[in-house]
Amino acid sequence: MLFLQLLSMIGNMVQNVQKTIDIEKVLRSKMGGKVKYVPRFVINWLKRLAHEDEVNAFLWENRDKEGTSWLEACVKYLDMDISIEGEENLPDKHDGKLYTFVSNHPLGGQDGVCLGAIIGRRYDGKFRYLVNDLLMFLPGLRPVCIGINKTGRQARDFPRMVEMGFQSDNHILMFPAGLNSRLIGGRIHDLPWKKTFVTKSVQYQRDVVPIYFSGRNSKRFYRIAKWQKIIGLKVNIAMLFLVDEMYKNRHKHFRVVVGKPIPWQTFDNRKKPVEWAKYVEDRVYEQAGTLGLRAE
Repeated sequence: MLFLQLLSMIGNMVQNVQKTIDIEKVLRSKMGGKVKYVPRFVINWLKRLAHEDEVNAFLWENRDKEGTSWLEACVKYLDMDISIEGEENLPDKHDGKLYTFVSNHPLGGQDGVCLGAIIGRRYDGKFRYLVNDLLMFLPGLRPVCIGINKTGRQARDFPRMVEMGFQSDNHILMFPAGLNSRLIGGRIHDLPWKKTFVTKSVQYQRDVVPIYFSGRNSKRFYRIAKWQKIIGLKVNIAMLFLVDEMYKNRHKHFRVVVGKPIPWQTFDNRKKPVEWAKYVEDRVYEQAGTLGLRAE
């Protein structure tokens, strides 16, 4: 969902009637008077990178939608061709149970939007993302989000927000890697999965549904992410390119593979929670018959 975080950081600054995204206003809010020293060509480049006009048009045209209908509008706008394998493994919505859906995160945007649309449609909108609270500024997404602020003075709220999500009567959709996939060992693969989905699924007795989502970003994106890591940048520069990556990935086919639910009792003391997280991560890739997409 990282490209949505970027949109939120932008849209947060200009929540007017038209919900207009304005790169210059963002720069002024962050830099104050120093913005006058930013060359015009840099501002124009950032506008193109964020696809300011196109995104504004989409947000305005779909201003009356929210939740699942907004997510489905995103899928239609992105012209995503989706094939779902193992759809029979999605639990019956009438079985009276709540589930934790976990997936790899290859794209950083379309994967989250698409899976939200699938799960929202299947379970009548009764699901929630655990997301960075910046996403709460996207009105269409707000109804299906539980915002989590992991940084700054509000960091202490992170455990409380996670509890809120798992205590709710909604299914949970998570991307345990946090960031979207990187180029690792010549393949597009997630960073190591965090253990939160394991510990909370056990605590609240939610079976875990593993989902694989195909897809990749451009070679440019992986080069940027690589050099960002090499030079030790703490700012996620690669995230700035995710909106552009989203547009590069329009009109493409994506494969979704749903695995059989894993009973919460599986996650016992034979392994540490982080080891169980690795077990589920491996299972996601194995059920799709892949260790990750090769970087070609």
